[in-house]
Amino acid sequence: MSSAKIKQAFQQWRFYFVLFAMFLCVLAIGWKVSALQILERDFLQSQGDARTIRTVPLVANRGLITDRDGEPLAVSSPVKSIWVNPGEINSDIPAINRLAKELDLNAEELARNIGKNSSKEFLYIKRRLAPADADRVLSLKIEGVYGQQEYQRFYPHGEVAAHLLGFSDVDDVGQEGLELTYDDWLRGVPGRRQVIKDRRGHIIEELNTIQTAQPGKSLELSIDFRLQSLAYKELKEEFVTRRAKSASIVVLDVDTGEVLAMANQPSYNPHNKANMTDFSVLRNRAITDVFEPGSPMKAFTIAAALESGLYTPETVIETGPGWFMVEGKEVKDIANYGTLNTTRVITKSSNVGASKIALTIGHEAIRDVLERVGMGQVTGTGFPGERGGVLPNHRRWSGIETATLSFGYGLSTTALQLAQAYSVIADGGIRKPVSLIKLDAKSIEELPRDQVLSETISNQVLAMLETVVDPSRGGSARDARVPFYKVAGKTGTVHVVGEFGYQDHVYNSLFVGLIPASDPKLVVVVIINEPKGSEHYGGQVAAPVFSRVASGAMRLLNIAPDDVPVNQATELTLL
Repeated sequence: MSSAKIKQAFQQWRFYFVLFAMFLCVLAIGWKVSALQILERDFLQSQGDARTIRTVPLVANRGLITDRDGEPLAVSSPVKSIWVNPGEINSDIPAINRLAKELDLNAEELARNIGKNSSKEFLYIKRRLAPADADRVLSLKIEGVYGQQEYQRFYPHGEVAAHLLGFSDVDDVGQEGLELTYDDWLRGVPGRRQVIKDRRGHIIEELNTIQTAQPGKSLELSIDFRLQSLAYKELKEEFVTRRAKSASIVVLDVDTGEVLAMANQPSYNPHNKANMTDFSVLRNRAITDVFEPGSPMKAFTIAAALESGLYTPETVIETGPGWFMVEGKEVKDIANYGTLNTTRVITKSSNVGASKIALTIGHEAIRDVLERVGMGQVTGTGFPGERGGVLPNHRRWSGIETATLSFGYGLSTTALQLAQAYSVIADGGIRKPVSLIKLDAKSIEELPRDQVLSETISNQVLAMLETVVDPSRGGSARDARVPFYKVAGKTGTVHVVGEFGYQDHVYNSLFVGLIPASDPKLVVVVIINEPKGSEHYGGQVAAPVFSRVASGAMRLLNIAPDDVPVNQATELTLL
């Protein structure tokens, strides 16, 4: 075959080969197109949607906290947070500088932070801005800068109720106080919505709401904010005047066990905790801090004595010469009161008298009464960090341990526990739970009411406690008096334990008051820890705070006077 024919045949073969190859390519393309359109259509469609249709959260606002009359104590206000897509803005230094200037941030640090997170699609820049400020930043139309709706917790009354309410964090999760206790109740349920976004993450279209956001439930506290403000103001004034280490006050409703006011010093501003160094100021000391109560426990020692049948209010007890020895240890009074009866042991707050009673009736009788009124047990409020104190139960009780128990040493309690215990005396021997939440009529009706002391003995002790505030009967708490109201109460001046035992010149000053004494409606406990200055007795330091708070409370709650002189009562009737 000639070379010309061979060349022609090769060209024809090459032509058909190329044609065949092209045919195979067309066939492969056709098959792939068919497969994409028919066999893989649903999968590809879903993948495309996944890259364009997004589910974004709908923020839910936290529930409202109010006082018993609806006064807002904690509210959630709408705010906006600024965030960026680091991948979009990372290389735009002028835009970063502009953003930093608008948000009052360090430009270099912001650029470094964005660069460090360049692989991410979301980075918060500044959270919880006022909506107007956030909108001003967003109006600059900086590429990669976006806004997000959020809510910020706001406490209208600042530090007045800070210890009770606590606070929530930047993500609106409760961290302290009732915000933490009732976090599940207060926290809302976020919603969800579907949107279409472009490749840069911009929302092009809102499709539908999958789930609407559900706001948190409201919480109505037992607190009466009028009383709360009064208690806070008076406690703070005394705390500052006495240059004390700390202080607490509790106002308890005798009939229902509801806490109407609770305050502590020092306090804090829940809106400004950034520079806080002493985190002890966050504690609600009225519930979390325990102390030796001292003389207020004498009321329960006397109750145990009356229960024993060995003592009556008029039983004579010799306390002279103002001291006596128990197992080599001295028990003494601040003065030689000589011969007293059971009532005047309370009036004069005689340690010697209480100790002699205790040694006669034994520790078991006293401990039993203390346990029945709630000593050594948590009150059950559910407040974070609540402590139950310590009610000792030694295997063997020495004489000095029995003696010191009778006048409030060797055990520990909280201010709220002490208020609950005294509410038993105030309510005819009935113990009921305490509550930080407002009770409705049905809940009040169904309250468990345990008769832990007889009504007769409770009324006898109540009458004895009245003498403490009566100067004509030698009472030590004349500064606890409230004009036109009868007051019952007990002072306490307790040595503070230091590194080497009880300190000689460091005290806690207490007063527990019941008002009006003829039919008590309120129990008020005032504790001033380690006051400085020449005065340190409970009747000098804590009793005046009780007087001012109780006087205001009677007016605010419209409780009728029970100690109006006859001539003034006649004048009021005529008017």
